[in-house]
Amino acid sequence: MSDESKVPNILVFGTGDTKADELQFMAEVIRTAGGRPVLVDVSVLADPPYQPDFSRHDIAAAAETTIEAIATSGDEYSAMALMAKGAATLTRRLFDDGRVDGVILLGGSMGTDLALDVAACLPLGVPKFVVSTIAFSHLIPPERIAPDLMMILWAGGLHGLNPICKSVLSQACGAVVGAARFNVRPAGDRPLIGMTSLGSSCLKYMKHLQPALEKRGYDVAVFHATGMGGRAFEAIAAEGGFAAVFDFCTQEVNNHLNGTCVTSGPDRLENAGRHGIPQIVAPGGLDMVDLQAWRDLPAPLADRPYHAHNRLLGSVTTDNDGRRDIARVVAEKLAAATGETAFILPAGGIQEWDKTEEPLHDPDGLAALVEAFRSALPASIALHEIDAHINDAAFSAKALEIFDGWVARGVVPGGKAQAA
Repeated sequence: MSDESKVPNILVFGTGDTKADELQFMAEVIRTAGGRPVLVDVSVLADPPYQPDFSRHDIAAAAETTIEAIATSGDEYSAMALMAKGAATLTRRLFDDGRVDGVILLGGSMGTDLALDVAACLPLGVPKFVVSTIAFSHLIPPERIAPDLMMILWAGGLHGLNPICKSVLSQACGAVVGAARFNVRPAGDRPLIGMTSLGSSCLKYMKHLQPALEKRGYDVAVFHATGMGGRAFEAIAAEGGFAAVFDFCTQEVNNHLNGTCVTSGPDRLENAGRHGIPQIVAPGGLDMVDLQAWRDLPAPLADRPYHAHNRLLGSVTTDNDGRRDIARVVAEKLAAATGETAFILPAGGIQEWDKTEEPLHDPDGLAALVEAFRSALPASIALHEIDAHINDAAFSAKALEIFDGWVARGVVPGGKAQAA
């Protein structure tokens, strides 16, 4: 745990030429909460009526240009993109120098665009808080969201400092200072295994695999593959944060292919392979498409078998043409991997709801998916077909067999015993 006596340095980002009152209010709250505000001005057109710790000229210099060049770069789009580049570069430089314990960023759509780049440049475990007029909006693509990003809607904050705005800003500032002071950063003393799954009502292998892998000396992080969980998984894989991955719930690839909002971005199932991380992959839930349960089903999927998981999330199955398409897409993604890759194909079923008497039971569809993978997977991928359901003990045993073989050959580093 962080040293509670330390005064954390909190970078405070905003356009001081238009949000001076709000930013100075935030700085005061951070000081009262026990932090040290470091004001970073990302204005383009004018200097703020106060002296920031880092000026818009500093931001421009970090982007290897001048503020005058940014202001005349073409339009507000190009100007803010350059400011975002400088802000992210400066932030990472300060972090590497040990001068950043947390960041808080304030903005509308323009400021949020910049804020996402700044948050993404910092590693997992550094508190990142965005106060935005478009928080939680579908305007924000999942691939731009840092895995541990915190957001709050800047209610009533479009113009001027008012009682509602003060309430939101004070909560956000208190949250980021508290997070910086009491943050338990990942120790990294044991190799980390990344695993994807759904809730245990659908996929259950994590209950067997996590304790088995921990006993072998690994830490295991299980990601809920409902869009943002897969995004966090991919973001960490892109930083080389896993010793190996058990990517067994690849359903988000099908969600993205079908254009639903339950997506983790176009690079799902790509980053581990791109960075040479050994990966064991399976088609858990892959024949399903997740949708908002509170909306009518779109016409192309309205006649498909449907399961409402709760009032938020429901799933339909794809038809056999869709199964062949998704097998092809998965195979293409895995073919580009630079590290060792194995694929477990459980011919007995790929999610709990496809069992006999369950709402998504479709043996012909399952057979079509199995055959599609047999045909689509390239020779570079080690295919392990088993006559078992993905939730059977035999599936977990096969995954451990492959993994133990990799450890024995040095493909994956050996585990470390848990400290007493």
